[in-house]
Amino acid sequence: MRRRQALLALPALAIRPARAQGTAQGSWPDRPLRFVVSAQVGGVSDILVRILENRIRERLGQPLYVEPKPGGGGLIAAESVIRANDAHSFTVNHIASHGIGPSVYRNRGNFDPLRDMPGVARLCAMPNVLIVRSELPIHNVADLVAYIRANPRRANFSSASSGTSSHLSGILFGQIMGVEVTHVPYRGTAPSMLAVLNGEVLFNIDNAPTSRPHVQSGALRAIGVSTAQRAATMPDLPTLAEQGVTGFDVASWYGIAAPAATPRHAVAKLAEVLLEAVADPGIIARLAEIGAEPWPLPTAEYNAFMRAEVAKWAPVVTAAGATVD
Repeated sequence: MRRRQALLALPALAIRPARAQGTAQGSWPDRPLRFVVSAQVGGVSDILVRILENRIRERLGQPLYVEPKPGGGGLIAAESVIRANDAHSFTVNHIASHGIGPSVYRNRGNFDPLRDMPGVARLCAMPNVLIVRSELPIHNVADLVAYIRANPRRANFSSASSGTSSHLSGILFGQIMGVEVTHVPYRGTAPSMLAVLNGEVLFNIDNAPTSRPHVQSGALRAIGVSTAQRAATMPDLPTLAEQGVTGFDVASWYGIAAPAATPRHAVAKLAEVLLEAVADPGIIARLAEIGAEPWPLPTAEYNAFMRAEVAKWAPVVTAAGATVD
């Protein structure tokens, strides 16, 4: 389904049963669990559920299956879960679907992701890294800002596409540092990284796993991590905030969301299992393999966090002209 078609279909989501077709509190779950993800097989959302799969099965006594439905910034996956409305269907939500998406996709009919598909628990996050070519005389944020001011025609950055966290991170960086930077969108993370390697753009701010091989080879230089705290996987790399990018705190976060009509006891039970899982050393090690770190939040706190994310990103989306009507 193309993005425009997906968005036009969303008004139907406003027609929601008052309550999910669930089960009695003591018997939930009484059938297999379905996790709809907005990534293809092998994408982060898909891998995340598979990392958690055995723990969920063991604790809840039911099998689960993963169903990929990519596109629409996670809205197509959300549509599928809301239509099921069976207390056994969930989705992996993330910064695109519940942080940036509400401001980007304005033609959603009566669908509000935070209201209609609230969070169950936040699970993990991947830090983003600001990278430049190693041959440039740029070793920190101060060097980058000085270079931009001295070379305004080269003050550009790449992203995986318009409206993504890599796009808006670049805009946010420019806003905070008071420099004008030009966005150059590409079709995917790999091409946007290649653009930095080839000298087509000056810098990129995207997930650490994508840039790590190029940083390790010496082709690219990482000058700062996007999160408020240093990344456990890169403890020697200072944060952008440490280097004067005040308030810069961007992570590609992931959690689980459920239709608002899902019974509270089902949400509470699943949240308990999920939060237990991401505290397990074995699962933490598997998350580290994909460049993710545990970043758990229980239900109420997760939903408050997402509301704050929407408020943070809305003016950045407007400034970037990244809205889809």
